[in-house]
Amino acid sequence: MAQRDYYETLGVERNVGPDEIKKAYRKLAMQYHPDRNESDASAEEKFKEVGEAYSVLSDADKRARYDRFGHAGLGGAAGGGGGFGGMGMDIDPMDLFSSIFGGMGFGDIFGGAGGQRGGRRIFKGRDLRIDLAITIEEVAEGTTKKIKVNRHERCVECGGSGARDRTSMNTCQTCHGSGEIRRVTRSLLGQMVNVTTCPACNGRGEVIKDPCRECNGEGRVSGSSTIEIEVPAGVEKGNYMTMRGEGHAGQQGGPSGDLIIVFDVKKHDNFERHGDDLLYGLNISIPEAVLGGKVEIPTLNGSAEIDIPSGTQAGKILRLRGKGLRHLNSNSRGDLLVQVDIFVPTRLSNEEREVFEQLRDMDGICAPKDSDRSIFGKMKDAFFK
Repeated sequence: MAQRDYYETLGVERNVGPDEIKKAYRKLAMQYHPDRNESDASAEEKFKEVGEAYSVLSDADKRARYDRFGHAGLGGAAGGGGGFGGMGMDIDPMDLFSSIFGGMGFGDIFGGAGGQRGGRRIFKGRDLRIDLAITIEEVAEGTTKKIKVNRHERCVECGGSGARDRTSMNTCQTCHGSGEIRRVTRSLLGQMVNVTTCPACNGRGEVIKDPCRECNGEGRVSGSSTIEIEVPAGVEKGNYMTMRGEGHAGQQGGPSGDLIIVFDVKKHDNFERHGDDLLYGLNISIPEAVLGGKVEIPTLNGSAEIDIPSGTQAGKILRLRGKGLRHLNSNSRGDLLVQVDIFVPTRLSNEEREVFEQLRDMDGICAPKDSDRSIFGKMKDAFFK
């Protein structure tokens, strides 16, 4: 089952700072704490998910790897499955909870107040998704790719402000630079404060008197850039990596969105991928199957010789260790699996037919009755119907 995005689990944007991540965790941990939800069995699972997300996003190193490669980039660092599998937590969720809230009692914890987000509105740029196709050879060793990205880019003329110059920016007289309007309503029940985005400046806190002529006040223009991408060895189809700040530029100086690279792996003419192993189909002749021998087969970096044991059956898997793909975040490799098929000729010369007829009549060649049929027996029946 695909894992839920950690940012989505905590309900935060990808560009938030450590304080907002901690704040989101505190809120959700209190909401789903098992002691507060004794009758709800699902709350404990949600409590663990929230703790898992926080244990990764609160660690700068783990967060950086997660932002680039998703769950795959953690590579088991949090105690979960290997490869691109799921992640677990570094510590017990209850211990994590205690470390955040200290020695406060449950009443003290739930007595705290949150607070409404305020301040000037930030217009973050949209995320940008790019599908990138790579070859099996590139998966095996990793590679560097250069791609052209069409996106909104920060306006050079105004530096992204949207104004012709700094004197063209005036503090909004409606909200006095706060970006929001507060209205106080009094009733018998007390005082209520309603906070809304300032309609005059759209939450920016400033009004542009003389817009930049290059971007018409947007702070960004349409453009394109060539970006270099380091593709790690071992990625699979559907895996992704995130390049923070490489998406569309935000409006009027807002932060840029992220560039999300989704990998696709092209089909190979010779090999079929199974995790970190490669499967190769090898046709051998009937004499080679019966007598054995050595056969040369292709690999990702040249060729290799493989031993065919005498009496090899159709469908048998032979293994060349270390000739597969590299594991993600590791120097170890998978194997090259060679699946044997036996070639049965459909046309025979008179001499060849005579040889097969002689073999058919020999004792010990045919499969015994009421037992598993030998490969030669299967080949003989298929040929002499």
